[in-house]
Amino acid sequence: MRGGGHEGNSERLVNRTVERYGVWLRSAVVGLCGVLGLVWAGDVDDAEVGAAVSLLAPAALACGVRLWALRRPLPSALRWTLDAALVLLVGLSQPALGGEGANAMVEVAVGISVIAFQFEWARRPVAGAALAVAGGVACVLGDLLSSPAQAPDLVPLVRMLIQVGLSRAGYLIVRARARAADRSAAVRAALRREADVAAARRATEREYLATLHDTASATLLMVSQGDSQDWSWLPPRAREDLEALSAMPGFETGSVDLAALLRCVPEGEGRARVRLTTRIEGPLTMPSGPGLAMFNGVREAVTNVSRHAGVREAELSAWREGANGVLVELSDRGRGFDPDTVPARRRGISGSIVGRMRAVGGTVTVTSRPGAGTRVQWHWQDRGRDRAPRTGNGEQHTGVPRPPRTPAQHTAAIRFIRGQLLYGSQLVALLICLVWQFTISLRRLLAHQGVYDPAWAQNAAFACLVAVAATGGASLLRGRRIPPAVRGWCLGAVLAASAVSAYTLPPHHATGPADWAFGVVGWHALFLLADLRVRVYAAFLGAHVGINAAAVFWHGTPTAAEAAVLGIATVGSCGLQLSVGVLMTRLLRDTAPAAGSAAAREEELRTRERIHEHLQNDHKERYRALTATTVPLLVGLGHGALSPHDEEVRLRCGVEGTRMRRLFAEGDAVADPLLNELRACVEVAEHQGVKVSLAVRGRPGEVPVEIRRELVDPVAVTLGRTRSAARVTVVWTPGAVRVSVVGVDCADERTGPAAVPSPGRGADRRVSVVRTRHGESVWAEASWSRPVPSGVDLP
Repeated sequence: MRGGGHEGNSERLVNRTVERYGVWLRSAVVGLCGVLGLVWAGDVDDAEVGAAVSLLAPAALACGVRLWALRRPLPSALRWTLDAALVLLVGLSQPALGGEGANAMVEVAVGISVIAFQFEWARRPVAGAALAVAGGVACVLGDLLSSPAQAPDLVPLVRMLIQVGLSRAGYLIVRARARAADRSAAVRAALRREADVAAARRATEREYLATLHDTASATLLMVSQGDSQDWSWLPPRAREDLEALSAMPGFETGSVDLAALLRCVPEGEGRARVRLTTRIEGPLTMPSGPGLAMFNGVREAVTNVSRHAGVREAELSAWREGANGVLVELSDRGRGFDPDTVPARRRGISGSIVGRMRAVGGTVTVTSRPGAGTRVQWHWQDRGRDRAPRTGNGEQHTGVPRPPRTPAQHTAAIRFIRGQLLYGSQLVALLICLVWQFTISLRRLLAHQGVYDPAWAQNAAFACLVAVAATGGASLLRGRRIPPAVRGWCLGAVLAASAVSAYTLPPHHATGPADWAFGVVGWHALFLLADLRVRVYAAFLGAHVGINAAAVFWHGTPTAAEAAVLGIATVGSCGLQLSVGVLMTRLLRDTAPAAGSAAAREEELRTRERIHEHLQNDHKERYRALTATTVPLLVGLGHGALSPHDEEVRLRCGVEGTRMRRLFAEGDAVADPLLNELRACVEVAEHQGVKVSLAVRGRPGEVPVEIRRELVDPVAVTLGRTRSAARVTVVWTPGAVRVSVVGVDCADERTGPAAVPSPGRGADRRVSVVRTRHGESVWAEASWSRPVPSGVDLP
């Protein structure tokens, strides 16, 4: 995989884990086997202990340097040289030690080293293969120097070749499962990212519409209602509205003092002023998101008191509720209203007050009835959701909505990665078990039938292990977990096979060429116990070794040399199996959570960047849509270039107010969005004193939002300039939809440009608009040829 593509988190951590595992494994094995080899040499007269030490000490030093290199990487060439020198030094120690113990020591130390090299050099398979060749050369040299008159024994070389192939295949299987986990996690993360981005955009859109409602829309509608007021408040307010529209909606992640904010709630000017009696228990420090939502909601509620309550006094209270809660209350003794009768198109309560608080996890309660005044309560409880997210370097992002924390999704991702790695690990253990049993073990069993006493017991034990592998493998290959009862019976059968094999071997054959079962039993148990903690597997191996040790002592107490040989064989078989079990545990218990956490951190950063990018683009798009109509009005009103006493200015403000109300209704979840947006425009005109009739003919259908904007805009313009009466008609046919308006006593449209569509949301070429004026009456019609559903015949 050198120079390959991008590694996912799971694959990268698997590679790092197996590399460290390989270094530690062969360092530990070389150290143990070297000590046991010297113990053997000390019990043999013709052994050259000094020469053996002079070879094994540099090998141990090479292991120490490679362990040190895990913290401070060395050049690849130097690491490869150290690994090659290691196996050559161990192989050359065989003639110095001499005898059966030396053969066993070199075979185990070099064999496990070449296995470990396949993990250490997993991403460089050529280097691993070259080190395997070096290990084979070391064994051959050791044999030739130990017994110059005899040909080298090829059986250990074949066994080593099988082990190297199995280790490489095992790594490839686990890596493939890690890659599959990364691919699947990437797909799931992309879906979640798009959902998070869409949710953040919706939240920002809601905040934008609420800000538009509270600022520009309210100001322009007030200007459009007449010139009998004191307009001294208008220029500064228009400038503030313009500043609010040009700024990104507030998603700050710091903290604010809500008490200080509420003391600055504007009371209005002149006859629109509402005198507030405040009872605020401060300070009320809280996250700025809900704090600003409460402040903006209170500001809109005060405006509602001024416009609708019929009184000029209200009471504002705020206090902390419990340890983490904040409660704000605004009440008045005005005319009141029935909250259930307020249309959904009215955004003051539903959007600016209720919607804002819902977006930050709070609640709003509106209590009112005709003649009994109104009370609005804002409640927010800190549930730890508003803490500022941090990037990997400890910095805080501000101004961007944070993707919602999803512990369940994070846990599900870890569980999925762990499941993939577990499945791969079990496949590896099953593969080793089957290959080992039907190559090395089967050959030993057939070659030593005359040694066993009786032979049928050994054959039955072999068949028992085959049945265990078939039973467990059937469940595994079907993608199912091995049932606990089946696993229990299989483990019992494996231990029984171990006992039968150990006690039907003649003396001095334990762990020798005739003992086919000692090295394969642990692999059967590994794929059965891979999903449990390693201590369970270690206990099984302990029982397996204990059974075989008891059988050895049952035949007589071994000498020190014999015990050293048995120890070397145990390290070579059970030690390797236990180390693989430890590796599986690391992969499942450490690597999978680390990969899931790393993926979650990276995905959060990607999501935040994507959200930031989209919010910036959305903001530019929205502001561009306002620059042709709303912004010029606010600039003119804010700097005195336009006068609210001018009828044309008031008419333009009415048109813009109507367009904004249509925009507010655009996101409502209703059966007929087109009719809902038209009703929003009609409602504004009726508040201006215009009598409007609305008629609908035909069966409503689906109209894209871009088309609805173009269909409704002529109606908004005409209604905004009509003084007395208007009639709006919607006609649906299978092939088209037509929206027309007739405005009686409609002012000339001397100024006021048409609304500019947003980029990518421009007017559809199938939308046509026709305007006709007869005296002071205006007729306008927008029509759209919609696609005809299949099977529908046009009249």
